[in-house]
Amino acid sequence: MSQRSKHVLVTGGAGYIGSHAAKALAAKGFVPVVYDNLIYGHRWAVQWGPFVEGDIRDRAKLISTVRDHEIEAIMHFAAFTYVGESVARPERYFNNNVIGSLALFDAAIETGVRHVVFSSSAAIYGIPDRAPISEEAPQSPINPYGETKLIVERALHWYGAAHGITWTALRYFNAAGADPGGQLGEDHLPEAHLIPLVMQAVLTGKAVDVYGSDYPTRDGTCVRDYIHVTDLADAHVAALEYLLNGGASVALNLGAGRGYTVLEVIQTAQAVTGREAPYRIVERRLGDPDVLIADPGRAERILSWRPQRSTLESIVASAWAWHAQPAKATPR
Repeated sequence: MSQRSKHVLVTGGAGYIGSHAAKALAAKGFVPVVYDNLIYGHRWAVQWGPFVEGDIRDRAKLISTVRDHEIEAIMHFAAFTYVGESVARPERYFNNNVIGSLALFDAAIETGVRHVVFSSSAAIYGIPDRAPISEEAPQSPINPYGETKLIVERALHWYGAAHGITWTALRYFNAAGADPGGQLGEDHLPEAHLIPLVMQAVLTGKAVDVYGSDYPTRDGTCVRDYIHVTDLADAHVAALEYLLNGGASVALNLGAGRGYTVLEVIQTAQAVTGREAPYRIVERRLGDPDVLIADPGRAERILSWRPQRSTLESIVASAWAWHAQPAKATPR
């Protein structure tokens, strides 16, 4: 089978980042086979290949899916991702994110799949002592969500050593924006990410909460590294091609390498949309670091990847184009 027809299992492929990755895979000639339970994903977001509705913990269904579709590699996005919920309900996160990942890796071993691209997170670093953050920074998660991502990375390391699986763990910072073609965008319920919340503020006039204005930053609000979701998707495809070409297992940060404050995001949204984005200052959230900025140098060197769309203006403009569609069809 040629690379042009390889089938790739995309767990969580009906979600925000997974669906963009599926589109990027199809653009490179792969066949994305989406596996999703649709708890948070959307059936309408599966547009570029077959769809299997299933739970990530269902080892038997995973094995049959891999065999039925002749899967040759895995992109693993399936996870619960709400930090606050993970603190309140850690059992839900360890059950889904950890046990589900182990079921997936067991299925890979059983069926002979030996390449995994894993959606990890900068949450594994906790509160860093410096920025930008390199892959060698201490890994000290401060919530169960980040802990589950770190556990899965460690499991991949040992599974790889024992069973010959090669993997990339992609630790990304703040995914944002929408598909430039207008086919996909960010549609969470509930929504917890800043840029879509700001878009909602623009559209509805309801103020978005800004958590704290007394941080030691240039305007007192938190600084974050935003990366366009399409750049993120391209990095996943580059990571897959790297593994298929014999690349060694590696963990990589994915970010733009620069940061913007919360107020700068709001100001940019007002400039891009030409409308007011109302906001209100509220108390800090527990555990929010002052500054999170990636050092993406290793990903650039190893994957020959560099963000192409991740200026704040480009990210916000693409998000606005998606959210402002008058007849945006997002059935749940």
